[in-house]
Amino acid sequence: MQQIMTQSAPSQRSLLSAGLWAGLAGGAAEIAWIAIYRGLVGSGSADVARGITETVFPSLANASYSVALGLVIHMVLAIGLGIAAAYFVARVFPRLAGSWAEFAMILGILVCVWSMNFFVILPIVNPAFVTIVPYGASFVSKTLFGLFAALVFRRAARA
Repeated sequence: MQQIMTQSAPSQRSLLSAGLWAGLAGGAAEIAWIAIYRGLVGSGSADVARGITETVFPSLANASYSVALGLVIHMVLAIGLGIAAAYFVARVFPRLAGSWAEFAMILGILVCVWSMNFFVILPIVNPAFVTIVPYGASFVSKTLFGLFAALVFRRAARA
């Protein structure tokens, strides 16, 4: 019985690791999707990265390194989101680890994050950013983050 309880309660280290990898995988999936989407519609993705920089550090939007900084900011936020999702689900719904319900919950969390970002936060902080990528494409981006994060969590729960 003790062994089962130990397995169902992930350690801080395993949660941090799963969250880190989920954030990296989800953030990379978003970058890849936006690059593919923007390429298909005939525009580059540098303005998206620059828009991220402009949102967080408005005075650096036109700096020569604003695209690289935007990518770094994106990945730092992605890792933070992955770690937050790992801790939230593990602490609030510990019995869902590795299940399809956890998979669906992670996707749902990311859809909520997308909704807050594109309908509440960005229209206030940087309204121009919302126009760079259409809602549908940005929704796919965040859903891909959720998909890849959920896959990482599912694999971590089975390890």
